[in-house]
Amino acid sequence: MTTVPNQAKNGGTVAGSITDARSHILVRSGFARVRELVDNFTGESPSRFAILIFSALILVFTLLFSLPIASASRTWTPLADSFFTAVSVICVTGLSTVDMATHWSVVGHVLVYVGVQIGAVGVLTLASILGMVISRRLGLRAKLMAASDSNPMRGHRGPVAEGQAVRLGEIGSMLATVALSLVVIEIAIAILLFPRMLIDGIPIGDAIWHSFYYSAMAFTNTGFTPNAEGLGTFANDYWFLSILMVGVFLGALGFPVIYALKRHLFHTRFWSLHVKLTVVTTLVLLFLGAGVFALLEFDNPKTFGALNASDTVFQSMFLSMMTRSGGFASIDIADLNGSSLLVADMLMFIGGGSASTGGGIKVTTLAVIFLAAMAEAKGSPDMEAFGRRVPPDVLRVALSVVLWGATIVALSCIILLQMTKAPLDHVLFDVISAFGTVGLSTGLAAELDDPAKYVLAMTMFLGRVGTVTLAAAVAATTSSKLYRRPEERPIVG
Repeated sequence: MTTVPNQAKNGGTVAGSITDARSHILVRSGFARVRELVDNFTGESPSRFAILIFSALILVFTLLFSLPIASASRTWTPLADSFFTAVSVICVTGLSTVDMATHWSVVGHVLVYVGVQIGAVGVLTLASILGMVISRRLGLRAKLMAASDSNPMRGHRGPVAEGQAVRLGEIGSMLATVALSLVVIEIAIAILLFPRMLIDGIPIGDAIWHSFYYSAMAFTNTGFTPNAEGLGTFANDYWFLSILMVGVFLGALGFPVIYALKRHLFHTRFWSLHVKLTVVTTLVLLFLGAGVFALLEFDNPKTFGALNASDTVFQSMFLSMMTRSGGFASIDIADLNGSSLLVADMLMFIGGGSASTGGGIKVTTLAVIFLAAMAEAKGSPDMEAFGRRVPPDVLRVALSVVLWGATIVALSCIILLQMTKAPLDHVLFDVISAFGTVGLSTGLAAELDDPAKYVLAMTMFLGRVGTVTLAAAVAATTSSKLYRRPEERPIVG
């Protein structure tokens, strides 16, 4: 029997230790490089990072929705339907190509519930909240990421204006408000809905689940329903519908506005310009839309024609609120007059507030363009509102967002019209509903073939992340020049 000398043993041990140490160093250096690349990527463009994470989440949820365990029939869900559902959930849209109440199993419904919470908060804000919970502190990079999620105009090079809703030093408090408002508001809505479901004869187990499901879909402005009848069961239950309206309204205001209202609810002099513009424009659109719907639909026997005056007013208010981004419907949207569909298109295109669970070009974008038009009509060189002056670069971003949104809607309409040969008013309605992440439909979405489903899904994706990313990109491109070219005015109008 041959024995190995101790020196050889020691040498082998040392050599192995050196090899392990080198491998450990290589692994650590590899992780360090990856972390540095991620840090540089997120630091240079948080919005680009948000798109990357949104895309990754959609792919993950597509896989999960396609699994047999997610469907009630325990069969594989087709790729087009699982992808469309994943996009609709993560982008908190509410459109579907399958019956959401009957197609999914308990696991599928839980995936929907979790997905809309992630999509509503925003990936950058959620990442910052998790980082704050885990490390008990919020670093500068995390603050910048969360700030860009709540306000794309922070990419503007220059001093942070007072009109920016949340200052960088307040990001930690704002993130806490986001988390608390999401939990508190949804629980409060669920508590208010629960007894009404019991009164309507729903079993207690289903009533608990449905109340939390409806509350989440209201506050996140998604509009999915857990029961096969949808809102038809509660079409005449004005308490139930009113609670849904409150949830949609709060979700559409935006987390920066909720944060400001929490601090200065009854002291409007402390509200920033963003908060004032958001609240005033939202209320104006709500009541104006309700008045127009009541005027256009009061004699339509398929919608409000058989209702008395008070019921017509309430249902018009509900429709106006839901077309802003809510997605719930107490009537068949396809039964609306063509004129009402066009008004709904306008409201859906505008959407909710900035950094909210709603979509569209945002109410502050509309307000800024309106202020610019008023300033031009009065011959004033400045856009002013509530004793404040709006800088010209904000108008530049607003116009870019509107042009970007109109381009997405136009291209999607052209493609789907060619694919489906459906009526223009129905195609336009569903496309704007997808872009504005509203979720209302004339029935077109459920009848699309697979290629058309992918087109509408991309419209949802671009509507959710496209306008924010474009706003951040346009704001970040503002730079000073050492020279200016000669001025010449083209003919406009």
